[in-house]
Amino acid sequence: MVSLGLLIIRLVVGLSLAAHGAQKLFGWFGGYGLKGTGGWMESIGIKPGYTMALLAGLAEFGGGLLFAAGLFTEIGAVLIAGTMLVAAVKVHLQNGFWVTSNGYEFNLVLIAVVIGVALTGAGDYSLDHLWLK
Repeated sequence: MVSLGLLIIRLVVGLSLAAHGAQKLFGWFGGYGLKGTGGWMESIGIKPGYTMALLAGLAEFGGGLLFAAGLFTEIGAVLIAGTMLVAAVKVHLQNGFWVTSNGYEFNLVLIAVVIGVALTGAGDYSLDHLWLK
């Protein structure tokens, strides 16, 4: 049952982050694409905005897909955790802890989940287990 639990966690978190990255990269799911996201990043002091939007989008999209598939899970986790750490510090930290105040609560939860899974392993229902055992 542990591997099934890890699969559920990986799919929900990984695909959610991949979709979040697709918002930045492609403007899918109500996102603003690279130009819009880059402009917003510039407006809050993250420069160069377009490049940073591209890097964040790639980390979320690629890291999310790797994490969901359980393929090079540690790399996917590092990409996700790094992006969430930057988001927490640059965007949410000033607002306190609670997500209801645009705080860093959710970023911290995501960091804990992906690092926890990376430390325990992706489980039997993963490409890591299938290909790298």
